[in-house]
Amino acid sequence: MTHVPTHRSRRSFLRLSLLSGTAALLPLRVPAADDPGALIAKAIPSSGEKIPVAGLGTNQFGRIAYEDVRAILQRMHQLGGTVIDTAALYGESEVQIGKALAELNLTNSMFIATKLNAPGGRGDGVGGLASFERSMQRLHKVDLLFIHFIDSVEAMMPVIMDFKKQGKVRYIGITSIHSSEYPQLANYMRRYPIDFLQIDYSLGDRSAEAEILPLAQQRRIAVMAAVPLGGGRNLLLNQVGNRPLPAWAAPLGIATWGQFFLKYVVSHPAITCAIPGSSKLEHLEDNQAAGHGRLPDAETRRKMEQFWSQAP
Repeated sequence: MTHVPTHRSRRSFLRLSLLSGTAALLPLRVPAADDPGALIAKAIPSSGEKIPVAGLGTNQFGRIAYEDVRAILQRMHQLGGTVIDTAALYGESEVQIGKALAELNLTNSMFIATKLNAPGGRGDGVGGLASFERSMQRLHKVDLLFIHFIDSVEAMMPVIMDFKKQGKVRYIGITSIHSSEYPQLANYMRRYPIDFLQIDYSLGDRSAEAEILPLAQQRRIAVMAAVPLGGGRNLLLNQVGNRPLPAWAAPLGIATWGQFFLKYVVSHPAITCAIPGSSKLEHLEDNQAAGHGRLPDAETRRKMEQFWSQAP
């Protein structure tokens, strides 16, 4: 059996895809449930509202040109994506996103998540209520509000619970980016009525599987997976080299390594969506393609884990 061609770059794949008319990269249609190009969405446990599994991380949006931000958000909408994750700490990210969505008349079409910190804590010096008010001015609406960093939870949880009660936001949650924080995070998951978590989870970092993901299922908490492609020196795409994709990935609609890693993440039963960072249009398109078609089942997930663990 032949292998899927080696993934050399996202750019080369996307060029071939556009030339061949790959359905996953065309503007979204509403397909039948068994259509291999169907948009994949999962339900938020606390409400039943469905959101696409492939979202967008924007921590670089304050550093790229506004025209690029606008093009990425416009293309994301065309491909059926809605979930945008940003934060008060991401420089001008909220400013760029809010302006672009307003110009494109897409603000109400998107599921917007942002984050705040406690006053005087880690951050840009603006925390608490002032930070939230600034986020609302920039973004015009916030669907999901996270407490950014676990050391702000005690101070800010009563505040964001009140925001939800008043209808200022629809969902609330906590972020944690270090597995050393998971014991405390688990305590907060049991203690507070949160709707979402945001944690690191990827094929290269599965530490959340031990306690956090099972507890999220038990507590009916949605999970947004950050850095699903790995990060820094652990960026999974840099570890691939010239290794070919396994042939059994093709029936799942997996055409690139990026899609392989993302489909693995969002196929976990506890994961609601993933937010890979996309500061280039070609990356956005590749990532959104992973949110269409079929998801790996439990047996295929084990094959993916075994395949990756045997990397040379």
